[in-house]
Amino acid sequence: MKQVLQNLRNGETSLTTVPVPGVSRKGVLVQTRRTLISAGTEKMLVEFGQASFIGKARAQPEKVKQVLDKIRTDGLLPTLETVFSKLNEPLPLGYCNAGVVAEVGADVHGLSVGDRVISNGAHAEFVSVPEMLCAKIPDGVTDEQAAFTVLASIGLQGVRLVAPTLGETVVVFGAGLIGLLTVQLLLANGCRVVAIDINEKRLALARAFGAETINGAASADPVTGVMSITGGQGADAVLITASTKSSDLMHQAAQMSRRRGRIVLVGVVGLELLRSDFYEKELTFQVSCSYGPGRYDDRYEQQGQDYPLGFVRWTEQRNFEAVLQMLATKRLDVDSLVTDRFPFDRAQEAYAKVQSDKSALGVVLEYSDAPERADTIEIATGPKKVVTGKPVVALIGAGSFARSVLGPGLAKCDARLKYVTARTNAAAAQHLATKCGFEIATTNLDQVLDDPEVDVVFIATRHDTHAPLTIRAMEAGKHVFCEKPMAINEEQLAEVVACCEKHPELHYMVGFNRRYSPHTKFVEKLLEGRREPLAMQYTINAGAIPKDTWYQDPATGGGRIIGEACHFIDLLAYFAKSPITTVKSVMMGEGVEVRDDKMCIILGFEDGSIGSVNYFANGAKSYPKERVEVYSEGRVIVIDNFKAARCFGASRSSRRTANLDKGHVRMIRELMTAISSEGPWLGTGQLENVTTVSLLAKQVDPLNGAE
Repeated sequence: MKQVLQNLRNGETSLTTVPVPGVSRKGVLVQTRRTLISAGTEKMLVEFGQASFIGKARAQPEKVKQVLDKIRTDGLLPTLETVFSKLNEPLPLGYCNAGVVAEVGADVHGLSVGDRVISNGAHAEFVSVPEMLCAKIPDGVTDEQAAFTVLASIGLQGVRLVAPTLGETVVVFGAGLIGLLTVQLLLANGCRVVAIDINEKRLALARAFGAETINGAASADPVTGVMSITGGQGADAVLITASTKSSDLMHQAAQMSRRRGRIVLVGVVGLELLRSDFYEKELTFQVSCSYGPGRYDDRYEQQGQDYPLGFVRWTEQRNFEAVLQMLATKRLDVDSLVTDRFPFDRAQEAYAKVQSDKSALGVVLEYSDAPERADTIEIATGPKKVVTGKPVVALIGAGSFARSVLGPGLAKCDARLKYVTARTNAAAAQHLATKCGFEIATTNLDQVLDDPEVDVVFIATRHDTHAPLTIRAMEAGKHVFCEKPMAINEEQLAEVVACCEKHPELHYMVGFNRRYSPHTKFVEKLLEGRREPLAMQYTINAGAIPKDTWYQDPATGGGRIIGEACHFIDLLAYFAKSPITTVKSVMMGEGVEVRDDKMCIILGFEDGSIGSVNYFANGAKSYPKERVEVYSEGRVIVIDNFKAARCFGASRSSRRTANLDKGHVRMIRELMTAISSEGPWLGTGQLENVTTVSLLAKQVDPLNGAE
């Protein structure tokens, strides 16, 4: 299938062939009929991509600070590689989609094949979207009209936050697509509406809908205009649907508001606010979040946990339905907003039109009724690299870690890279395959596991899928590399261990890469022949991540101790060369949003060694992430963020690498060597012990800690 992708590094907008995405259990596959280009948001993304690096930096100063912090901790070259890699990743454009359901997930109950639906799907011939981000299109509403639903819902959510009452005067600042839709929604609420813009043609549309207008280009002062229209009282509310870097709009919005008026920001403007504007009139100001409650909540959107109607009347899906009802009853006019229609195969022309022609407003893409539905594509990267007698590799997952670490690491190994597969993120699979030299991008996992040529499967998916995918792959006769964690609960762990024991002919490795770092090898060499137990301390400045991300979800990610701290527990076990026999842990007390990513874990080893893992997610990003200290027989051996290692004491030796080296490439090569040479079986062993300890560390008794 074809999909519109944006390259943020060079600004190129391309129509790219990618596999048809698969369907999640709570999602649907939609064959697209119409999509609408958001002339505001999408134009802004394209212009950002076309800007120079200096222009990009000026547009996102907060990102510049993050880059500078990363340079201080990780070094210049690794940081530049990360930045360029991120900018080179394809960005799917579009979020206003109307089409027909072609396939439904196993846990979808409200939609059926053949239903016409709208969604926030991208500009692509097929899109895979969660059920909660879809709504059925009523009879009498055309596909083209329905494609305006998501944009209208953005305006509707702003209206709900303003909470207008019958007869109030509301100003709409910005008469683009969202602004003109918002004008109509306010008029339907019985409001007196004033639209402000600098484009006279758009203001003419607003007047045709029933609004009064002010031309900001012709008028000396929009504030004076609003005061004149309202008889000096000022507006009851102002909805800002414009896009500008200037903060002038916020100042003007405050000045034209009545005392205790309301201002809601739907668009993107500068926010250098003057306290006096809001203080003197006791104004309220709120920023509207997209389509409404549920947006960016993974439990709502991906897991299908709807909010109870009695407590949250208007979710994003119910906002979609409200807009569609207005379209069905002809109370919302979108036909007059359409200025251009392009066949989908001319999408690049459509974007050029949006960028260059100020008269372009509603630009609609029209799709073929019979697009190609191939879930597998071959990557044309020139002559194929012929590799004989080497492992044939398939990579499952195309998330950020697969794109930034595993894929490039595999590209440096002497292996045949055959498949990249991702169930729903087809564009990412295609990009990763092209970037790293894989032969095929696919969303069909069965094809990968059924291919007798595939020797080893690399699993880099969400944590709750690691154990089931490991078992599927081993039952299919494949060696397995599983990115940590090995499992997120005791049941999964037992199943993986049993599967490994059932297949002793297969290698199994978990991505505990730090044991393969040259700095780890430096410490290991110094510890050879020791006679006493070790005392070890590992401090991790993990950095905060939001509470509502899948990583923090116990059912999906397992939490950060199971999902990441297992790395650090493994390294201490590797140094001790002894099983962990006791674990005690304590988490931070009440008063923080997330407690279990701020923990001290105390480990006891069979040989008498002790170790502590201090995992803290509340530190500064400018401070290095990791520091390991090993105390042994009059020496202290230190690893500083895997860039340098040094021994204090009798031996004053040290080791430094030009860049941060956590051992990823060497880890992959070790597995390839074991497979190629039929070396010793890389079974569960220490992996099971470390994973068990990670699971126990999460089971903290509030009084006594875990043991």
